[in-house]
Amino acid sequence: MSEENTVSSPLTTDPAAPDRNLAMELVRVTEAAAMAAARWVGRGDKNGADGAAVNAMRQLINTVSMKGVVVIGEGEKDNAPMLYNGEEVGNGGAECDVAVDPVDGTRLTALGMSNAIAVLSVAPRGSMFDPSAVFYMEKLVTGPEAADVVDIDRPIGDNIRAIARAKGSAPNDVTVCILDRPRHEGIVKEVREAGARIKFIMDGDVAGAIMASRPGTGVDLLLGIGGTPEGIIAACAIKALGGVIQGRLWPQDEEERQKAIDAGHDLGRVLTTDDLVTSDDVFFAATGITDGELVDGVRYDKGTAITHSLVMRSRSGTIRTVSSEHKLSKLRAYSAINFDAAV
Repeated sequence: MSEENTVSSPLTTDPAAPDRNLAMELVRVTEAAAMAAARWVGRGDKNGADGAAVNAMRQLINTVSMKGVVVIGEGEKDNAPMLYNGEEVGNGGAECDVAVDPVDGTRLTALGMSNAIAVLSVAPRGSMFDPSAVFYMEKLVTGPEAADVVDIDRPIGDNIRAIARAKGSAPNDVTVCILDRPRHEGIVKEVREAGARIKFIMDGDVAGAIMASRPGTGVDLLLGIGGTPEGIIAACAIKALGGVIQGRLWPQDEEERQKAIDAGHDLGRVLTTDDLVTSDDVFFAATGITDGELVDGVRYDKGTAITHSLVMRSRSGTIRTVSSEHKLSKLRAYSAINFDAAV
């Protein structure tokens, strides 16, 4: 038997009970969110896509065997009525922190662009970092080969050269993923001066961080300022993938800076993967909404929706790719979720 079937989990209420991989329940939730959002692909309405995914995810997450509290949710900045920070989810069981992003890349979905995903992660209660409403952070993410040689405080060129050496390549072989934002002009300049290549993304830096950590995606490093909640979700995935995320909180204004200081945050501190999620037993699931380097998006064929997901558990290091076929006629008959809704 595998480790996953023989060792009790911190997420199991009875330590003598057989272990279960909770991520296999979670993937049903991300599949539902992805299918709901996929009907909005290319329709130009990111709020419609997000609303459909939130509704689907909330209904399915309450069937999962856990006593969860949403720690990273739609959040204060979204004024969300569902999956908000502090909402209790699940149908009972082990006490968990829950991080959700029903659509990582709402604009990507609305414009029919690549790498939009639905994401969900679960860890033991109290193990996920509380950003205290500091919505953005500086980030550096790379995979296991170079995890021990990078430092967010070092010049970008030094990190690129260190990654190249760790991978047995040259700096001009390194590809850096960066959100396409005016605030990143300086980073872009330094990356180009180092001779590395750049993959710009419009949105979706959870997917970008996972690409930087996972082999075969063509991305070696993620740099730049992105969402703090997305950084914590990415850290959950990196726990399973290996690699490292380093971050530093980045308040947008003096009010947010003071709020962080009042909450006890050291704004100069570099946060590591273990700071962002302390547990070594983290479950992560992501399902593609649109096609991307990580997973394919939702596809339709003769009354069937086909989904593609990535499912991970950090303690065992198991990473699964899951392809599922969903009969739409049966979903219409037996599901409370309207996967055909597009208006």
